[in-house]
Amino acid sequence: MFLGSSCIYPKEAPQPIKEDYLLTGLLEQTNQPYAIAKISGIELCWSYNRQYGTKYLAVMPTNLYGPGDNYHPENSHVIPALIRRAHEYKLRNESEFMVWGTGTPRREFLYCEDMANACVYLMTLPQAEYDFFLTETKPPLVNIGTGEDISIAELAQTVCDVVGYTGKIVFDTSKPDGTMRKLLDVSLLNSRGWKAKVALKAGLEIAYEDFKKSGNNW
Repeated sequence: MFLGSSCIYPKEAPQPIKEDYLLTGLLEQTNQPYAIAKISGIELCWSYNRQYGTKYLAVMPTNLYGPGDNYHPENSHVIPALIRRAHEYKLRNESEFMVWGTGTPRREFLYCEDMANACVYLMTLPQAEYDFFLTETKPPLVNIGTGEDISIAELAQTVCDVVGYTGKIVFDTSKPDGTMRKLLDVSLLNSRGWKAKVALKAGLEIAYEDFKKSGNNW
């Protein structure tokens, strides 16, 4: 199994993003080096399958979060960054919580244990079921996600609710929003019997407890 990322898809891909949209448009420039590396891996898997009869499968997860995340103040992703900042704002009793952008972009998030579960599920399918993903005409590619997204404004509010921060959320519209929407089409995986189980708020509660146990040592 080869692990990729949803950044492999074109920046302007239709939503939700199907596996078929691979290589149909330009990539997001800031992600392009990473995306090209992952696309190369998919092509490598496909080439081995065709030439040597291997059965490599490439899985493309959406944005992940959960225990063991990177909460560094300068290079963390959106959920751990919001968790850390909401926690610190609560401790300092700050009246306002600043979030970059307008809050309108929508993102999909998958709890890390759901991701691991999906990978194991795929790897332990009966051979005939597993072979469903392996064809001569398409890359051996499958999306992993929840099939649901949330606005950054809703996400920030949910994180604050979980952390217990009760101040006002304000948006710094001078900061960039990034891509307005990025939602994976997970109907292919769902059709084989797997669906995500951990709701976002429940996953955030687990993540926050993990953050506190870490001693905020980042």
